[in-house]
Amino acid sequence: MDTLLTVDKVSSGYGEISVLRDVSLTVAEGEIVSVIGANGAGKTTLLLTICGHLNARAGRMTFGGVDVSHEAPHQTVTHGLIMVPEGSRLFPFMTVKENLELGAYHAKARPHLRAKLDEVMEFFPILAERRNQLAGRLSGGERQMCAVARAMMGEPRLLMLDEPSLGLAPIMVDRVFDLILSLVKAKGLTVLLIEQNVSVALHLCQRAYILERGAIVKTGLGRDLLGDAEVQRAYMSI
Repeated sequence: MDTLLTVDKVSSGYGEISVLRDVSLTVAEGEIVSVIGANGAGKTTLLLTICGHLNARAGRMTFGGVDVSHEAPHQTVTHGLIMVPEGSRLFPFMTVKENLELGAYHAKARPHLRAKLDEVMEFFPILAERRNQLAGRLSGGERQMCAVARAMMGEPRLLMLDEPSLGLAPIMVDRVFDLILSLVKAKGLTVLLIEQNVSVALHLCQRAYILERGAIVKTGLGRDLLGDAEVQRAYMSI
């Protein structure tokens, strides 16, 4: 598989606070890669840095062979580097349809808005039913589906998911991840996943990285890390 994303010795943070230190990882075309770690380890900071919301203070990032180390979010999204933020971040006083349309705001996606809207409505029938409902009135699971669907409107090559199961009932967690897997298979998507449910994250992914205090401390196949006694003790209460 060809490498799609390369993060090479990247450091970043907020103001004078350093969070990430010399982080390196790769994601290949068609892969699901998970990043796991405790709260405050720097997982969300990593995603924000990759998509340009935070500036990399050191290191280099390439996506599809293009150096995106110093690109802003409105530039990275045109390459197909798209993030679904923690908590979905929908516009509550806009309809589901209006929220979805915003996902195709950038120049490359805009000409395909109608076709993409029909496509995501077909893939997410519950959103088709709720298309004229205010997004703020959706259930937690429906909001997360809407956030993923909005990202799909932007024609992602890499879908970055930040804690998609956060706050969801167990039955909805299964439903959301089933939909994500269906998207991966149907669209050939590549996924970089941050997920608090470590067992789910490792079951889903081909490879995973463990992030502690802003640094990668271990990497391996998802199935191997699932059986790692140290990982089980630290993150899975086993």
